[in-house]
Amino acid sequence: MTKLSFLDLASVRENETSADSFQHSKRLVQQAEKLGYHRYWVAEHHNMQGVASSATSVLIGYLAGHTNSIRIGAGGIMLPNHAPYVIAEQFGTLDAMYPGRIDLGLGRAPGTDMMTARALRRDHQGADDFPELVSELLHYLAPVDENRLPAVMAVPGAGADVPVWLLGSSTFSARLAAQMGLPFAFASHFAPDQLMQALELYYRNFKPSTYLDQPYAMAAVNVVAAASNEEAEQLSTTLIQQFLSIVRGHKHKMRPPIAMDQLDWSPSEQMMVERTVRARIVGSEETVREQLEAFKKQTGVQEIMISTPIYDVEKRLESMAITMNATK
Repeated sequence: MTKLSFLDLASVRENETSADSFQHSKRLVQQAEKLGYHRYWVAEHHNMQGVASSATSVLIGYLAGHTNSIRIGAGGIMLPNHAPYVIAEQFGTLDAMYPGRIDLGLGRAPGTDMMTARALRRDHQGADDFPELVSELLHYLAPVDENRLPAVMAVPGAGADVPVWLLGSSTFSARLAAQMGLPFAFASHFAPDQLMQALELYYRNFKPSTYLDQPYAMAAVNVVAAASNEEAEQLSTTLIQQFLSIVRGHKHKMRPPIAMDQLDWSPSEQMMVERTVRARIVGSEETVREQLEAFKKQTGVQEIMISTPIYDVEKRLESMAITMNATK
């Protein structure tokens, strides 16, 4: 049975603050736990007015502290922005506080523009050393021999029960995850072009490891569910406006939905946005059920992670419930 999980960016709505977004995320994660979502991830982004999940490990601790059983994790930590040792300490600490509930997804992009990437890490040289950074992090998280302690040990961190995932929007991390025997998650909710190529490469080249004896893949998809197809289409204009802002190089806060015919975009902008968000499911429970089933059959993934960028929090909670019901 394909598991269903939830992705949150701690979206900041117009006329609200980051503090407001954290309160919304608390309600969302509690709803996800109540409904039976398998895991709840937040993603590292920087220098974006509409995204408040920049201090990802801090937000994970906050959400874990307001839930009891659902897995909470990073989808992901952009590892080139950080020293692997620091991430091992942070997630080792989270695991000590909330044992058996913490996930660590790793991405190789900066999660921002290059100027901000340099501000994050002044010696930033790109992501060419991502495989080495992942190996270093896994080393710090590995169990240690109490009789032969290493010169540098992550405390907390060493021996932590924190599954490490590799995230990707291309074939690079799919190939690396297969080589290292790690679970793999594809960001098809914003970069669907290489979804099937990456998954096929991952499955074909997977090597069993101490972490996994067989491949385990997840794909992300935007889902906007409502009582009717028409209502869901209107609610989805918030998602369209978000990606239209990105195409135009803007960093707006989350905007309320508008009528589809009020979208002010050029034909080229429409083409770019629709290509970017074509991995989306929008509609009533019946429509969502059909399209989720089709996505599952197309990808063959063991888990689907949904992103639900709906402006009205009550409608977002409702969408989460409709989507879960559609899988039953």
